[in-house]
Amino acid sequence: MHVLAGALRDREGRVLLAERPAGKHLAGMWEFPGGKREPGETPLVALARELVEELGIELVEATPLIRVPWRYHERELLLDAWCVTEWRGEPRSLEGQGLQWCLPSQADPATLAPADRAILQALRLPPHYLITPADVSPLECDAWFGRIVRAIESGERLVQLRLPLWPREAVRELATTLLPSARAHGAQLLLNADVEGALALGVGVHLTGAQLAALDARPLPLQQIIGASCHDAAQLARAQQMGVDFATLSPVAATASHPDAAPLGWDVFQSLAEAAAMPVYALGGLSPAQSPRARAAVAQGVAGIRGFWAEL
Repeated sequence: MHVLAGALRDREGRVLLAERPAGKHLAGMWEFPGGKREPGETPLVALARELVEELGIELVEATPLIRVPWRYHERELLLDAWCVTEWRGEPRSLEGQGLQWCLPSQADPATLAPADRAILQALRLPPHYLITPADVSPLECDAWFGRIVRAIESGERLVQLRLPLWPREAVRELATTLLPSARAHGAQLLLNADVEGALALGVGVHLTGAQLAALDARPLPLQQIIGASCHDAAQLARAQQMGVDFATLSPVAATASHPDAAPLGWDVFQSLAEAAAMPVYALGGLSPAQSPRARAAVAQGVAGIRGFWAEL
């Protein structure tokens, strides 16, 4: 079943959510408005028709956001989400559904239908994911505090503190010191592999492949973001099973840090990312300049280490 969803964004950055009516599957949960594609319809034609039928508006402009393959018990569907930035008319309830406008950052994922949570994350997540280099010494703490603050102030909104040479408590202290700046700018910090620290600080965590294999359930509440390192289809499927919010998929290109790892290339990356029911960042041998190429391969954006910190 091919289902279209429209993420309407107004000038204030808010998105429109619709409540599933009583008597329907997942009644009472919220979703992005849309519906099933009819035979012979292109995705945009189907989305435009659904928006007329549900909200009484005329679609003017929309761009692809994310495609979410999902299974509800015996029903398989492809949830094809588009970001709707221009329309004519005022959205109103034509099918008895509740409507609400809210900022993506303020929406509660627990109230959304499970498949729609990936759409919310795609709206929330930025095009870049910065990761600190693994060889940073604890003696460089002050310098890296300044570099991370500069990154946040310059517009970066997702930063992973991956500092394996540091004592765990020192990484937590750095995160604590960075939190006021991150929260003031709407940025998110993630600790590498440190679930307990993330719980204590109220920040995100980035899981390793070994953690994905060992954990039995999502280790943080839905309000705290979880990323995961993936290298193949099996790990992406496991990340979805765990309810992870996004993944990195690597290496896309050859890297100096892992010279023996065979690069995926963009074609393989795209095939794996399309089958993942979550936003996926391209990682490995990439720079911010390759964001358009990554988006063409259905990536959320690009993640990187040294190339992303060069000018900070």
